Amino acid sequence: MCVRYDPGMVAQSESRRRQQELYGAAIGDVLDRVTSTLGLSQAAVARTIGVSAPMLSQLASGRRTTIGNPLAVQRLRALVELSDEVVAGLAHSEVAVRLEEIGRQDSTTLTGPSARPTGDPSTAQLLRAVASGQDLLRAADLLAAEHPALAELIRVHGTGSPDEVRQHLDGLLR
Repeated sequence: MCVRYDPGMVAQSESRRRQQELYGAAIGDVLDRVTSTLGLSQAAVARTIGVSAPMLSQLASGRRTTIGNPLAVQRLRALVELSDEVVAGLAHSEVAVRLEEIGRQDSTTLTGPSARPTGDPSTAQLLRAVASGQDLLRAADLLAAEHPALAELIRVHGTGSPDEVRQHLDGLLR
């Protein structure tokens, strides 16, 4: 059996490897996870993050390596976090609202490593910039026995809604 050398396949494999370095996972894998968990089509993901469907397809297949728009990267991260929250038990009734919020993010609401914050970032912004919701919940579980207050702070500020964060802060400041 003769195996043909295909430079295109090598380039795609290298592109996916580089995506793992840059984003923590190949975009095709991220896209599969997000579409299956959230029940979205690839075209819907493209619209939500603000890239064209053909570009997202090229990224997923490894024909293209990077997402040039930091806002699109942040929105994709937000979809991954939402996916993690759905797996952790987020009510499906919340998903549509959150998808709409993610699609409306702009450079003034950008959080994460690609953000350029003005002023002091909130605890929630800092936690969400360094870890996914699922990772924050695991970290809180590990801390709960010996440091329950710290675990609760990570749990609420890392994965909670703005109302839950305000309620937690109010409770701490009393």
